[in-house]
Amino acid sequence: MTSDRKRKAPIIALTSGEPAGIGPELCVRLAAHADVVVIGDRTLLKGAPNVEHVPLARPVTPGKLDPANARYVLAVLDRAIRGCMTGEYAAMVTAPVQKSVINDAGIAFTGHTEYLAEHSKTSDVVMMLVGGGLRVALATTHLPLTEVPRAITRKGVLTVLRVLDADLKRRFRIARPRILVAGLNPHSGESGHMGREDIDAITPAIADAVAAGIDAKGPIPADTLFVPERVKHADAVLAMYHDQGLPVLKYASFGRGVNITLGLPFIRTSVDHGTALDLAGTGRADASSLGEALKLAVELTQTA
Repeated sequence: MTSDRKRKAPIIALTSGEPAGIGPELCVRLAAHADVVVIGDRTLLKGAPNVEHVPLARPVTPGKLDPANARYVLAVLDRAIRGCMTGEYAAMVTAPVQKSVINDAGIAFTGHTEYLAEHSKTSDVVMMLVGGGLRVALATTHLPLTEVPRAITRKGVLTVLRVLDADLKRRFRIARPRILVAGLNPHSGESGHMGREDIDAITPAIADAVAAGIDAKGPIPADTLFVPERVKHADAVLAMYHDQGLPVLKYASFGRGVNITLGLPFIRTSVDHGTALDLAGTGRADASSLGEALKLAVELTQTA
């Protein structure tokens, strides 16, 4: 580490993300937080008081992706995961990564959520975004739209509801979470005339959840689920796929939204945006979302 001052646990691991993106500079801006260690190459993180050095494979030009540094990005994540699993870190906050360049390097990588689940040996995780007065969880994450219907199963939706309910209680200290569940198809399938997933998978999963003591209601057509009068009485919404739920939340909170992975054995939060290669190195990137992610991680460690 580049700091000699003594720190007391718990501390937050802040991963610097894609080295050619805005992640490193945002981390430097936030690194003055007393309980943060930024993980990444120290040459990218000049000015950060506490750095856990992980060396780049090749020098970086802001805005220019290089597949040679893909394994560096994953090594940064691996270091944070190890620290969280051993209790060295109380939580991890992640700056954005560029999925495409990791795949271009020949490494199968779907996203942070899936990677963290695999490497912490967690079978069931849920992606949830928080912001704008909303909590929106996803039944499926980074899938092509054509694959979503096959991924919506009774067992799968029930599993997500169980994780969501458990972590709203464990992490957010909500005694009895109220969850609204979106339908998959327009009008929730219109009684089967616009698809049967709502009848055959989502409705039975909700019934199973209710029988298990979970306060879940639906399926509700997505075009009317997010009306203010309805969501103000809910603690979370479960959307069936990425672009069903997140456009609404990002419209309400963009720049201050936070991504949290539920179900992990440790706390993980992240930004609601990407690597913004066009802004890298300009000093114009907005640190609000990463700042909110750090703030939420700190709050959740205090309730853990």
